Amino acid sequence: MRSGLSEQEAGADPLRLFGAWLEDAVRAGLPLPNAMTLATVSAKGAPDARIVLLKGLERGGFVFYTNYASRKAHQIDARPLACLVFQWSELERQVRVEGEVEKVSAAESDAYFASRPLGARLSAWASAQSASVASRKALEDAMEEARQRYGDAPPRPPHWGGYRVIPRRLEFWQGRADRLHDRLLYTASGAGWKIERLAP
Repeated sequence: MRSGLSEQEAGADPLRLFGAWLEDAVRAGLPLPNAMTLATVSAKGAPDARIVLLKGLERGGFVFYTNYASRKAHQIDARPLACLVFQWSELERQVRVEGEVEKVSAAESDAYFASRPLGARLSAWASAQSASVASRKALEDAMEEARQRYGDAPPRPPHWGGYRVIPRRLEFWQGRADRLHDRLLYTASGAGWKIERLAP
């Protein structure tokens, strides 16, 4: 009920609009404004979803990082398609992104890995993400082993890096009174975007 979303206000570039909405969420002081639901499907077509953090809007895509041996990574390898959902309830906004997934370059993964806190870099070595763990102590022992082995300068593990979701469809939802919400859908069309309004 805070505001509306017209086609004129939205503009022709959905990535620019997304960037503006993300900045609004940051300025509003919302917790984890870059949190997004990442939905994938297994090789057999079973849906799966989890929350990950957007780490960049680069080269025309939404970038996140993970363990390449994780469950989500195996699903992406089998079917490189994903859907992202951002929800900023306090601003009555939601964005859905559908697209193809590709790995970012090793150089991009190296640069981001080097920017992470030391503990996060060490845990990338200690945690075999999504695998069964015998106990909490086993995990803590693996962390201590990584600390002893790499000290303050752990390199990026070969099994850890980034993915980029290249959008083909983006839907922007703005809450309005009487459930007459604004929904604008951008669909990739040639070198540009087709925009249409959807019924709420």
